[in-house]
Amino acid sequence: MSDAGTSKTVAASPPSLTAQRHAITACFLGWTLDAFDFSVVVFLMGDLAKSFHVSEAAIVWTLTATLAMRPVGAFLFGIYADRYGRRGALMASVIYYSLIELLCGFAPSFAVFIVLRALYGIGMGGEWGVGASLAMETASRRWRGLLSGVLQSGYSIGYLLAAVAARFILPAWGWRWMFWAGGVPAMLALYISAKVPESHAWLAHRESSFRAILGTVARYWKQFLYLVLLMTLLMCLSHGTQDLYPDFLHHAHGIPLRVVADIAMLYNVGAVMGAVVFGQLSEGFGRRRSMIAALGLSLLVIPLWAFGGSVAALAAGAFLMQAGVQGVWGIIPAHLNELSPSTVRSLLPGLVYQLGILFAAPINTVEYALRARVGYGWALAGLEMGVIVASAVCIALGREERGKDFATASD
Repeated sequence: MSDAGTSKTVAASPPSLTAQRHAITACFLGWTLDAFDFSVVVFLMGDLAKSFHVSEAAIVWTLTATLAMRPVGAFLFGIYADRYGRRGALMASVIYYSLIELLCGFAPSFAVFIVLRALYGIGMGGEWGVGASLAMETASRRWRGLLSGVLQSGYSIGYLLAAVAARFILPAWGWRWMFWAGGVPAMLALYISAKVPESHAWLAHRESSFRAILGTVARYWKQFLYLVLLMTLLMCLSHGTQDLYPDFLHHAHGIPLRVVADIAMLYNVGAVMGAVVFGQLSEGFGRRRSMIAALGLSLLVIPLWAFGGSVAALAAGAFLMQAGVQGVWGIIPAHLNELSPSTVRSLLPGLVYQLGILFAAPINTVEYALRARVGYGWALAGLEMGVIVASAVCIALGREERGKDFATASD
């Protein structure tokens, strides 16, 4: 490509500590606020069902619609980021999902609401791949595992913020304000534009055409399919242990919604701690072994998480469960980026991540349907035990490239 020599010269010097800090901060906030916008629905199922005169099962389908559309966003924003740069694609995705979230608060009917939630999925799907590639390419290799955990913990913090909003905004102003608050992240684009530098690794490896980018993905099709399988299993674990859990606590255990929100805040603190701790652990212990250890923690606490005999027991189980689940996920941004070819580091990680979401999208619907046959507790516990074991096997059969130099590595 004509500008390859110039690009590699520009990229020779790694970004300053200030540039790294701004990039990590922007990508972390983008994922945090994105997760908030998705998670508010988890705390509004009863209110939305009542307002739109539909069943709660119909509201669960809006979660599926959002998850199913995320691969579209991963493809569109990811291929743009690999061709034209990370910064512009990240700004575009943040503005897009913020505006759609704002419009959800004005939805006059269920039909409009589910269409908006599907459109929102495009923006949500675009943000992760672009943000993860920019953050991991900018971060120091020495701290990549830790910062991977910090970045991915943004999802848990976004969920935590949604729980806080459900605790304070919902009772005072109603469900529409929950979505209107989600329009605030659009302001993040100004910060990205002013403070965040372009990825030096992208400057060194950018492709000259969309065709070349897609050709690279095609050449790595075996790796692509393996990562899609891994992401599908881990998405079943993440969403299968989180999305319906507040509803489970309320209906299966009779816990008041105010207390449910408090428990959700607690287990998301555990999720943040798990992501950061296991992310850092992966630097010395290895990516795969650290992920399997985190899965082991989640498997051990399933009895407490699903069948605890008191509010305190359930809260402790939820805390430890999410420490393990998000401990696995805290390693994923670094792991996927290290396994991806240099020229498609936004498209490939983002696309496999979101295709995993697509194939795992029915998990909430399946769990919700099974509760009538085997009970809510066994519907969650039985499925997730199988998912944990399958995930561990899949990880063990894979490989890793811990510490890969993104700027100089050749595919």
